[in-house]
Amino acid sequence: MNFDSKLATVPSLIHNIVNNIHPVTQPFLCHKVKNDWIDISYQEALEKINAVSAWLLHIGVKKGDNIALIIENGPDYIYYDQALQQIGAVNTSIYPTLSEADVEYILNDSQARTILVGNPFLFRKIQKIANNCPGLIRIIPAFDDFEKHVSGVLNAGIIGFKQVIAEGTSLLNQYESAIKIAREAILPSDLSCLIYTSGTTGTPKGAMLTHYNLTANVWASLMQITVVEKTDVFLSFLPLSHVFERTATYHICLAAGCKIVFAQSLELLAKNMGEVKPTIMNCVPRLLERIQDKAMKSGTEAGGFKAKIFLWALRVGRKYRYAIEAGKLPGLILNTQNKLADKLVFSKIKEKTGGRLKFMISGGGALPKNVGEFFGDLGIKVLEGYGLTETSPVMSVNEQDRQVYGTAGRVIPGIEVAIQNIDTQKIYTIQTHENFKPEFESEEGEIIVRGHCVMKGYWNKPEDTAAAIDKDGWFHTGDIGRFFKGNIQITDRLKNMLVNAYGKNVYPTPVENTYLKSPRIEGVFLIGDRREYITAIIIPSKDALQTKFGLPESFFEQEKTFIEDAEIIKWIAEDVRKFSNELAKFERIKSFKVKRKPFSMEDGEITPTMKAKRRVIENKYARAIDDLYAADADDTL
Repeated sequence: MNFDSKLATVPSLIHNIVNNIHPVTQPFLCHKVKNDWIDISYQEALEKINAVSAWLLHIGVKKGDNIALIIENGPDYIYYDQALQQIGAVNTSIYPTLSEADVEYILNDSQARTILVGNPFLFRKIQKIANNCPGLIRIIPAFDDFEKHVSGVLNAGIIGFKQVIAEGTSLLNQYESAIKIAREAILPSDLSCLIYTSGTTGTPKGAMLTHYNLTANVWASLMQITVVEKTDVFLSFLPLSHVFERTATYHICLAAGCKIVFAQSLELLAKNMGEVKPTIMNCVPRLLERIQDKAMKSGTEAGGFKAKIFLWALRVGRKYRYAIEAGKLPGLILNTQNKLADKLVFSKIKEKTGGRLKFMISGGGALPKNVGEFFGDLGIKVLEGYGLTETSPVMSVNEQDRQVYGTAGRVIPGIEVAIQNIDTQKIYTIQTHENFKPEFESEEGEIIVRGHCVMKGYWNKPEDTAAAIDKDGWFHTGDIGRFFKGNIQITDRLKNMLVNAYGKNVYPTPVENTYLKSPRIEGVFLIGDRREYITAIIIPSKDALQTKFGLPESFFEQEKTFIEDAEIIKWIAEDVRKFSNELAKFERIKSFKVKRKPFSMEDGEITPTMKAKRRVIENKYARAIDDLYAADADDTL
């Protein structure tokens, strides 16, 4: 699929579909209403999109205005976003699980005057901080009976989304020409969205992504993965406030003419997969790990003949995969065995995904190599990719006909990716899609990138922008990696950012500083990279412990590394719970160990400047850390 400069803005994509790919009556979106899956055609969607655009123009929204959304996935997100895009306004999506303080900061920093709110819980959150946001003049609840959830006196006005659409529909004749003029006036270099990422200081930064950033990234991704077709059905469950789902599902479907079906929730995802029967899904590593765990448990827990058949099938699937990946034709015996393994085992697992999956794309965090191989053995293709919010996001993705497990794939067309020495700044290699060599390997260093995917900069933060994008246009990812068999392979992080199993970034310093407000806590070492939730090693305040429990000096000199006294743990947990309320849910400590002595330079645990050596500590206390995840998190908190 070739990039067309006429399709370099987000609103141009949907109009290309109805002009050149599908009739307007073709289903575009689908969601569940009560017990039924309801299709929404392009025509129905465009009518609502245009109505919202008319209303926004009527209230004075102009090109370049930042408009906020805090709403879960669904048709309303699409209507509102497309309405913004085609009049040149800027989508400022806020992740629904962010803390009130972060939401307040984003609203004030972006100067958003209007916000669309998705449900009563989020509505309550916005009402708590609305009067601290002097620029916010309008709140739009996107749910019924919102009036009964209004509490207190708000400076901002409130109007329901249904009323917005109704009023906009009556204004369409008046604003139809203005909408078309606004859409045609959008330049590829104009801002499409602000997506806020957490900073190391705790201050979120708004990545400015242009229409060209997003559309060029989509077309390049489709050139890399050439098997996406207009008949494909995507099941969407990852948040559209995250750039991964927005690009890899929403915008891909806008470009290729695919149908988007919205899952009801993460809890109902398995049920929805069986009902919808998607052909493509984007997912995070944790979901794939859960599917693997359930499949292994189901196949082996009964023991006996059933378990033997299951394990035999996996061995056959691996042999078959090895042969295919080596470019060989499996022999008659192996081919027959694999068909039998599929009939007895693999087909039953595939059926639980709906039975039609062509492939899944894994992003938002590193996919464990063994998990990717497990799905490969079943004959389910999982393509791992790599990117950041600041890179729109895709920088690389495994190709459907050439997969290297444990890597994030080949560089996409149109960009350059380099490996740079951290200390000397020497660039070891610059790789592109075009100079790809399947056996190429490089030295390790920081991964840097330049090209169409790189953001315009950070909103209102010129110093941070200059630190991230150097004078030669290279964006510094902060990730350490190399090229392995021609693909990008991530090996570490320059900074100590944690990425949980769901792809959410957690910066330890601001989170640790929140818990350090407690007089009972002297130190916090956060854990949770590629894990389902956050845990910690906590250093208690020696003085506070002695005051509370009357402990002698000898207590702190005992050989046992961790304190196991239930009363002490309960006492510290009280403050952990208290200060957790200041954090987003994904940042909160769910379980912890209490270390008797502080980390020390003598033990090689900290640097001369008192910074924790993450790798050293995680390796040294690996068994204790594993215990935090082996037990239920609620055992401690």
